[in-house]
Amino acid sequence: MVAAVSFAPKLLDGPDIYALGTVNSQQLPLQAAAPEAKFEWRSFPDEAAAKQAVLEGDVDAVLVNGTKVLTDGDINDELGVLLQSVNREVRLGAVGASIPPLQMESVRADARYDSARTGIAVVLVVLLFMLVIGQVSMVAMGVVEEKGSRIVEILLSTLRPWQLLGGKILGLGVIGLINLVTILAVGLGVAAASGMAADFPPGVPGLVAGVLVWFVLGYAFFATLSAAFASLVSRQEEVNTVLTPLIMTVMVTYFVAFYATNEPTGTLATVVSYVPPFSAMVMPVRMAATEVPLWQVGASMAGMIVAVLAVLAFGAKVYERAVLRTGARVKLGDVVRVR
Repeated sequence: MVAAVSFAPKLLDGPDIYALGTVNSQQLPLQAAAPEAKFEWRSFPDEAAAKQAVLEGDVDAVLVNGTKVLTDGDINDELGVLLQSVNREVRLGAVGASIPPLQMESVRADARYDSARTGIAVVLVVLLFMLVIGQVSMVAMGVVEEKGSRIVEILLSTLRPWQLLGGKILGLGVIGLINLVTILAVGLGVAAASGMAADFPPGVPGLVAGVLVWFVLGYAFFATLSAAFASLVSRQEEVNTVLTPLIMTVMVTYFVAFYATNEPTGTLATVVSYVPPFSAMVMPVRMAATEVPLWQVGASMAGMIVAVLAVLAFGAKVYERAVLRTGARVKLGDVVRVR
């Protein structure tokens, strides 16, 4: 996995491709200034048509009358610098006078919330990661503690394995949910008291409710697998080893979600937001960083629910077959093959 992650940038790092438009303007020679990038130009009859194309994502920016640039929110830093510098060079050569910089104008009414959305998304990534990985570790340690002390044998004399497993996941999940609600409540309360809430985008209450649901789904997925894997060992010293694949999956989910804070509409973030368990962290980040259609959220959540149900069935079976087998580490393959 480390080798794949290290080599991934080489495979994914292709040339930057920018779709640009013009209205009563000449195409700027950007290719000479940035030979490693690709530029595709289109011409629009008027500013209204250009604005519609920008809103629909057909073009990244449109140069209008040689004086301003239409964008959808904040323009890409590299593209913005290129447009300003090349436009200045071209116009200086033509008129030989001082040239004012291009005006950057967003065609989206709520563009002023972009920085706030990014900030909220970053906070959510860190918060969800810390709470999920913390609660998942507690579940695993609790399972091993009960198994190592043999108290699980007493508990299972009056309880069914799935009841004991479900109670542990539910109890620690409630603690995590209380922590999350407390943090969000304090954060929103302080933001309201300080006046920062005025800069928040509309729909924050819905976003908070969605985050709580996504936390529950993500926690249920990872906690069930954590309990199942932990039931394979009898000593606390072995917990980290048996949980390594799961922790690596959580870390990859975190990195992808963090990447999505800057590119919420990118191909990687969009595709992964439908793939469990990554969707549990990536989709709420996309919801915070940009406008996501309701049907996409519903489809992603439905897929995550199906994944949670499948993991619950698998995890309960592994836990039931392995939790009473003390001593040496139990191999997952042996447990799965038991009839």
